[in-house]
Amino acid sequence: MRKQNHRQSDREPHGDSAADSLKSSEPSGSEWSRRDFVKAAAVTAAAGSVLGSSAWAAGSDVLKVGLIGCGGRGTGAAFNSLEASERIHIAALADLFPDRLSSSRSSLQGHAPDRATVPDSQCYIGFDAYKNLIRDSGVDIVILATPPHFRSIQFEEAVRAGKHVFMEKPVATDPVGIRRVIANGEIAKSKGLSVVAGTQRRHEKSYLVAMKKIEEGLIGEVISARVYWNQGGLWVKEHQPEWSDMEWQIRNWLYFTWASGDHIVEQHVHNIDVSNWVMGGPPVRCLGMGGRQSRTEAKYGNIFDHFAIEFEYPNGQFTLSMCRQADGAAGRVQEVIHGSKGTMILRPGFAVAQSHAKESDLLWRYRDPDPSPYVLEHVDLIDSISNNKGLNEAKRVAESTLSAIMGRMSAYTGQAVTWEQALNSKLDLAPESGYEFTDLSVRPVAIPGTTPLI
Repeated sequence: MRKQNHRQSDREPHGDSAADSLKSSEPSGSEWSRRDFVKAAAVTAAAGSVLGSSAWAAGSDVLKVGLIGCGGRGTGAAFNSLEASERIHIAALADLFPDRLSSSRSSLQGHAPDRATVPDSQCYIGFDAYKNLIRDSGVDIVILATPPHFRSIQFEEAVRAGKHVFMEKPVATDPVGIRRVIANGEIAKSKGLSVVAGTQRRHEKSYLVAMKKIEEGLIGEVISARVYWNQGGLWVKEHQPEWSDMEWQIRNWLYFTWASGDHIVEQHVHNIDVSNWVMGGPPVRCLGMGGRQSRTEAKYGNIFDHFAIEFEYPNGQFTLSMCRQADGAAGRVQEVIHGSKGTMILRPGFAVAQSHAKESDLLWRYRDPDPSPYVLEHVDLIDSISNNKGLNEAKRVAESTLSAIMGRMSAYTGQAVTWEQALNSKLDLAPESGYEFTDLSVRPVAIPGTTPLI
C-alpha cells in the first residue's frame, strides 16, 4: 500500500523564481539559539540515517497511539507514526463520523496488521469521542487531526489526562483557542509531556541545515522575507439532503472560517512559521488585504480565496506574505529570505543561497538526502518521549498560528492589527448553537472596511 506522507491540502507547486533553473533531474520556545540549530540538525540527520532500520525501535516497550480525527491527514499521520518506529502501535481511533473511522481503520490495518488492528471496543464515535478515547483507551500518545477549530479543546483534554501529543497545524482558528493552547502548553511542560506540531518544515533536514547557514551569516544580516502559498483549488463537499448544517460544515470544513481559520491559517501557516523562524519570533503588527473572487458559490462557505499581508517584526524587518487558491493562476510555494549579502530560497527538499553580486553565483546549495519530514516529526516525538527530552512545540506553533490569524483579521477588517491586539482579542468563532447536529447558519463573508475588528 502506498505510504501516505502528505497532508490533504499540502499540494505544493514549484516556485517561479530564477532558482528553478538550478534544480537537478520545510526545540521548544519561539526563538532558536545557535545551539538549538545544531542540536536539531544533528537529531534529524541521525533520524534520516536510520529510517527503515530497527535503530529507533531499540526499546522493547510499546508506545500506544490514539488517533483523533480519521480523515486523510489523520490517517496519514498515523501511517507516518508507524513508519517512525516499530514501537508504535495504533491502539484506538476516534472520529465524529462512522464512515471516516471505518475507512481509516481498514487502511491502517491493511498497512500494518500486527501494529494497527484496532478492536471495536477501542473505536469511539461522536462529539465526545475524543474525551472517551483519552479517558478510556489507555494510549500513551494522541494524534490530534480533526478540523482545526477543535484542536485547542482536544489539546487541553489530552494534557489534563497526561498524554503526549502530536497535533496538526494550525492549532486554533481564533485568539481564544490560541490562549488555550499556550496555557496548556505550559501545563504540559510542567508535567514533562512531549508535544510536537505538524509544522513539518521545522523537522525537515534541508530547512534545518539552511537555517543554520543563515544563523551563521551566510547571507549576511537578515533584512526581509517573502513567503508564498499560491495554488489551485482543493476538494469541496456538496451539502447532502440527509446532512444537517453542522454536519455539512464539518465535512466541508475547509470553507468555513470557524472550522478552518481560512486558508491563510489552515495552509499558509507553514510559510508564516518559516518567517517567524528566521526572524526569531512573531511579528509585532501587520496590515493585509484579501478577497473572494474565484470561489463565490455557497459551497465555498465564507472564506476568502486570496490574501496579501505585510508583517513587521520587532527589529524593523518585514515579511511579505501571499497566499491564493485559484484554479488557472500561477502557483508558487516557497520562502525567500533576503540578507545583506545574499538571498536564501527554500521549499521542501530544496535550499539555495544566491549572491547579490550575480544571481547565478551560488553561495551554497543543499545536496544531501532529505528524509520525509512527515515521518521525522514522529521520530522526534518518540525520541523526546523515550529519552525524557521534554520537546514542547506548543507555544511556538501557537505563535505562528496567531500570526496567520492576525493577518486574516487585518484582511477581513481592512485595519492594521498589532500582536497585542490579536493575542488579547475576544474573537471567538465557536458555533453559537454548540456542538450538535443542528441548523447552523453561515456567517457573512467579511467585507474590509465594514467588518469590525474584535
